[in-house]
Amino acid sequence: MRTHNRFKIAAFVFALLTLGGFDTRCVSGEQATAPDAAVGNLLWDALPDHPNELGVAGPFVGTSNNALIVAGGANFPRPVWDNEKVWQNSVDVLLRRTNDFEKPNNYEWVSGGTLPRRCGYGASVSAHGGVLCMGGNDGVNTFDDVFLIRWNATSETVETIPYPALPEPCAYGQATLVDGVVYFAGGQDMTGEALKNFWALDLNETIPPQQAKWQTLDPWPGPSRAFNLTTHQHNGYEECVYVISGRNESRGKLQLLTDVWEYRPSTAQWRQRSDAPRPVMGAAAIGIGQSHVLVLGGDDGTLFGKADELKDTHPGFPKEALRYHTITDTWTSAGAIPQNQVTTNAVMWEGRIVLPTGEVRPRVRTPAVWSISPSESRSGFSTLDYVVLFGYLLTMVGVGLYFAKRNRNTDDYFRGGSQMPWWAVGCSIFATMLSSVTFTGIPSKAFAQDWVYAVGNLMIPVIAFVGVYVALPFYRRVDVTSAYEYLEKRFSRSVRLFGSASFTLFHIFRMAVVMSLTGLALAVATPLSPAESVMLMGLLSVLYSTMGGIEAVVWTDTIQTFVLLGGALLALVLMVLGADGGWNGMLENAFAYDKLRVANFHTDIAHSQLALWVVILGAAGQNLSSYTADQAVVQRYMATPDQNLAAKSIWTNAFMAIPATLLFFGVGTALFGFYRTHPERLDPNITTDQIFPLFIANEMPIGIAGLIVAGIFSAAQSTVSTSMNSTSTTIITDFLRPMSVCQTERGYLRAARLVTFVVGILGTLLGVTFVDPSIQSLFDSSIMVIGMFMGVLGGLFVLGFTTRRASSSGAMIGALSGTALLIYLWQFSEITGYLYTVIGIATCFTTGYLSSILLGAETRELRGLTLFTTPASSATVATGDDMRATEQQPC
Repeated sequence: MRTHNRFKIAAFVFALLTLGGFDTRCVSGEQATAPDAAVGNLLWDALPDHPNELGVAGPFVGTSNNALIVAGGANFPRPVWDNEKVWQNSVDVLLRRTNDFEKPNNYEWVSGGTLPRRCGYGASVSAHGGVLCMGGNDGVNTFDDVFLIRWNATSETVETIPYPALPEPCAYGQATLVDGVVYFAGGQDMTGEALKNFWALDLNETIPPQQAKWQTLDPWPGPSRAFNLTTHQHNGYEECVYVISGRNESRGKLQLLTDVWEYRPSTAQWRQRSDAPRPVMGAAAIGIGQSHVLVLGGDDGTLFGKADELKDTHPGFPKEALRYHTITDTWTSAGAIPQNQVTTNAVMWEGRIVLPTGEVRPRVRTPAVWSISPSESRSGFSTLDYVVLFGYLLTMVGVGLYFAKRNRNTDDYFRGGSQMPWWAVGCSIFATMLSSVTFTGIPSKAFAQDWVYAVGNLMIPVIAFVGVYVALPFYRRVDVTSAYEYLEKRFSRSVRLFGSASFTLFHIFRMAVVMSLTGLALAVATPLSPAESVMLMGLLSVLYSTMGGIEAVVWTDTIQTFVLLGGALLALVLMVLGADGGWNGMLENAFAYDKLRVANFHTDIAHSQLALWVVILGAAGQNLSSYTADQAVVQRYMATPDQNLAAKSIWTNAFMAIPATLLFFGVGTALFGFYRTHPERLDPNITTDQIFPLFIANEMPIGIAGLIVAGIFSAAQSTVSTSMNSTSTTIITDFLRPMSVCQTERGYLRAARLVTFVVGILGTLLGVTFVDPSIQSLFDSSIMVIGMFMGVLGGLFVLGFTTRRASSSGAMIGALSGTALLIYLWQFSEITGYLYTVIGIATCFTTGYLSSILLGAETRELRGLTLFTTPASSATVATGDDMRATEQQPC
């Protein structure tokens, strides 16, 4: 293939130029060497057979209190062609007596009694600690009954609780549960006509369940259907309902369906997705991972209507599972399956998919019960990749050792003696503000969504004006080591300690979040577990940060900046060459799926697709807080010889943000194009944040993969090491020095190294505990953590810079009010975390200013401390001893 040849040539040339020549991994075409050709195919383990030796079809299936419940259904007594269908009412419960999922003898079926009536072919979901059973029939009547069956583990009995009836009797439909709301789609009415129905029951309401009401929602635009699949999965924006396949049997006409419809609860809108490769009527469907739907077989209709003719020679239904990826909108095979069991439900039971009983061919059921999981992918990391990875990481430690000899006092340790090159400081600010969240979080966000967040990054150069012309002159004039020294000069010591303590907590939590999320992302690229990745990142960061101080941090940040940008650029080239149609094909896919959208023009503050005004305001708030209130950034202001060079470092970061934004969002778009071309390369076990590391480990040239993975490690380390050093700075400067804990400067230097070590270890241990694969977006989580802490801090600095009336008491009231509001929004509202920073700034400023007016003015010298009391000469350095302005706050 032409694309394949272009890729091979490009990869080979790059390899020769960079590492002296080595083998490459193919990205395109049939010769791909993915580490596991059957990645995502299914592993089937047998569990004890259902107690009914014939098995049942159409049972209610779900989980309750760590038990699997299978209730009702129907079967044909043997010989099946000589007997009529018999409906069942038994409730059977499978218990796991020990914690070993792999041993069948650890399981035991027990009787849970009977249903209120014989019934089968209804819908069921696991909710409210039980199995919600809806509709069904008994061969004569079709029901609208809804009830919950719950397993009581203490008495080992089943309880039945009535719920509101369906809007009309229905059988052969399916339901799913999204955020506490049950959605019921499809089925047949009492006459056997296929329905075009879409009903919802909100289980989140506090009223008794018997008083809740079903809502009739607008159905999908396609044809009516029964024997359809109804499930849910995240589509990159939110959890959605999917209605798949089925059959339309109306007025004697039969239509076998392959269409797929997606319903978004936030907008109550449907959109059609790519058709399934074949009809999958009656299949069990379940969401796996963060963005895959697994379809376990199903009837493709090729022998539909021939059951009486074939009878026992009927071969059964196709023994193949399918995978649908909601983000790339692609279908692929999930491999052969031992048995195709239709008209039953698959449920998630303690982390495994369980498929109980069902129909294997017309009239024939099976008692088989299966425990299913996707096969684990093997990392494509080679020995050379490991050599490069650990060699790079050890080099970073070597940098720390080198600069350890240059630190004679805390000024060297915290500010590099104010002699750092401006361009290196600029790269360090860039690495600190973007880091691993950029390298893994932004591509995954663009892969799953679009370019809406890019507008936020482009606000960095805009807010840089505030950094250069407002924040930088203030800090250089006051000549602070800790940014929070300013808060004491402007307000009081208590406000300074509040600010410093908030910053310390923020960066300890930020270290934990960045390391845990990066560890999760990298788990797919290396055999290291997320916890092991966190430990490696944390311990190496502790080593070089403790030894080398700010100089080690700045220079390692600079190296990491070039590695990350170069690696992302190479990855972008390889993705484009590996996609069908190359650059043009990638753009066609991007436009077709709206991946290049940069703005949403709505007003909803909690919408899953952020409005343009939300992005602009949120990004402005985040960057304003970073440039004015974040010690990690302010510390860089003081690391250069003079103010002009410090300003150059800020502009360096600001202008680097523009190409970096285009590059990393472009990588996300290219990832979408690549995996839309190669959906079989997607691993259903991974999270969306792992999509770029997956590509790096499995598709990039050997050796280069190790270098870029090392870069991701180091990018996280740049954030972590910066947090360690800046947190140590605040603790020493704001807490220990004022208390005269140490007697000599060398004593404070030893204390600084000890505090750096302790903070690093604490952040690493927290990072291990924070590992959570259920997190949908590294980028969103990082933004929320920033907003929770930096909003209030930014508000304090804005209050101090821009007002003369603000008092220390008012500032403290503003800070506490902003903190309380953000905690409330985090716990009890759906407002996007992207607005937390600007909300914190606004609340702190407003309540702080109004409280200051109500409490009355304070007498305080303000020369050089506000925009309105700046000394006439910018060369004047206002320190704590020479700030003897006579100006008082106005009444």
